[in-house]
Amino acid sequence: QLQLVESGGGLVQAGGSLRLSCAASGRTASSYGMGWFRQAPGKEREFVAAISRISDLAYYADSVKGRFTVSRDNAKNTVYLQMNNLKPEDTAVYSCAARGGFGINIHEQEYDYWGRGTQVTVSS
Repeated sequence: QLQLVESGGGLVQAGGSLRLSCAASGRTASSYGMGWFRQAPGKEREFVAAISRISDLAYYADSVKGRFTVSRDNAKNTVYLQMNNLKPEDTAVYSCAARGGFGINIHEQEYDYWGRGTQVTVSS
């Protein structure tokens, strides 16, 4: 069983930055493609970014493209989401997720393991 734990969330002013981390345990993270999703109050969970097993592929939602960067350090079993130029509309609970197989995927139903999430709040 793969366990995922997110950290790094918090309160930041608009224009600021945060780096989220997702630590994997129980299995080797390099065996999984990883994704970040977010859910704002009263809204459905949405895709944010995804990265392949060996970092050869990455994909972003249009709303975060150019501001967010997903990366991973398989030696540390950790995936990161660097978030720059944050906006109030980025406020949400951010969760990481893992899926077996190659490539990337933007659909949450394709992910097998989920963390509990970390709150990101961006003030205007």
